[in-house]
Amino acid sequence: MPKFAANLSMLFTEIDFLDRFEAAAKAGFKGVEYLFPYAYPKETLAQRLKDNGLEQVLHNLPAGKWEAGERGIACHPDRIEEFKAGVTQAVEYATALHCPKVNCLAGIVPAGVDQATAHKTFVENLRHAAAELKKAGIRLVIEPINTFDIPGFFLSRTDQALAIVAEVGSDNLQVQYDIYHAQRMEGELGNTISRQLASIGHIQLADNPGRHEPGTGEINYAWLLRHIDQTGYQGWIGCEYKPAGKTEDGLGWIKALA
Repeated sequence: MPKFAANLSMLFTEIDFLDRFEAAAKAGFKGVEYLFPYAYPKETLAQRLKDNGLEQVLHNLPAGKWEAGERGIACHPDRIEEFKAGVTQAVEYATALHCPKVNCLAGIVPAGVDQATAHKTFVENLRHAAAELKKAGIRLVIEPINTFDIPGFFLSRTDQALAIVAEVGSDNLQVQYDIYHAQRMEGELGNTISRQLASIGHIQLADNPGRHEPGTGEINYAWLLRHIDQTGYQGWIGCEYKPAGKTEDGLGWIKALA
């Protein structure tokens, strides 16, 4: 059976963020992930993990002004120093939380910036981040995100991500394969996971349409989760979905489909 991690940015939002660690543990999760840890002291988060017997499996690099609609700055040529400072901050947090992987959000291409410049900036920033994270024993992943949900997002397809990983040329960079985003942009889920398993560092899930629990949409998760097991994938699968109702009421899919 796959190892499922609760995404605390999406699940248990009925309660305060810091209380979601206990809620996730009571629901049977052993791992958690979330978008960003930076609004809280490292020590506070580490204690919540310890108190609830949880493993921190992933968080993101700082991604600019999130509340203002920014979704990463790694492709922004005028924000390179800010990106590098974010890498330093991410290393500090991931080290304190014993978090083995950090995701880099490419961001929306800024107005007036051509694709070639965004690409060059992204690649150079990834080379820096991959090297700095490697020194700390932390792996870097990049996530293609569908352009229906985030128009203009620079990195949107698996083949694009794989080509960038190859261009960066670091053994410390892999792809974060989000099943929901991949379904919206390209489909071909099972074959892609099989073919590119060595390049996939983390998996996330949600169904489509609606980005709700597995079993609520068009993706055959009963088959796909068995297939992922059969590929030999040993990592975590992050539950990054929007519960259709109360989080606890929608968790039956794990026993039903896994």
